[in-house]
Amino acid sequence: MSDATAEPETATSADRITVYSDYVCPFCYLGRRSLSEYQSEREEELRIDWHPFDLRSGKRNPDGTIDHDADDGKDDAYYEQAKTNVRKLREKYGAEEMAVELATDVDSLSAQLVSVAIRDRYDYETWLDFDEGVFEALWHDERDIGSADVLVDIAEDVGVDGDVVREALDDDERRSALESQFREAQRQGVTGVPTFAYDGHAARGAVPPEQLRRLVEGV
Repeated sequence: MSDATAEPETATSADRITVYSDYVCPFCYLGRRSLSEYQSEREEELRIDWHPFDLRSGKRNPDGTIDHDADDGKDDAYYEQAKTNVRKLREKYGAEEMAVELATDVDSLSAQLVSVAIRDRYDYETWLDFDEGVFEALWHDERDIGSADVLVDIAEDVGVDGDVVREALDDDERRSALESQFREAQRQGVTGVPTFAYDGHAARGAVPPEQLRRLVEGV
């Protein structure tokens, strides 16, 4: 992955970094590991201004389900190269506990829907705990984050009422709003994830901590 040429809209506060990501993207998980390494070097917390992104948008049916047979231009060679890149970054970022290399059969739409609901209703730390819990459930524990029961478990583990999950999943208006956020990310020029953006500049991919430092601090 390389620096993005687009400059997506970024958070206005200097203590926030904008992150466009999708839970089913292994490089989003690895990119967050890199961000955590950079965060550990900082004296002050850099909050994540998360923007959801739908990697499966080109394969969705009108009812929102995924057509796994739809041609998205990605062949076996593409996926083999992706697995190779995941293995390299897994070792580089100390993510040996990562049990899954790709999650092509998992749909993250429900997880993103719930994540936005929790972000809107709870404090930042609660949302962050849920967000990290979703990544861990998929990439460490090989759980289906498209399952309502799994999402309820993750939410309740971080102190969120399970009814919040169920209400979010049944809320058609919230689902439409989420789809609008997906389109807005594309309008902003986001073509791949993760994309990290700060002060009018952006980097795409699971870039190393030193590149995130340059993005934020200019050094």
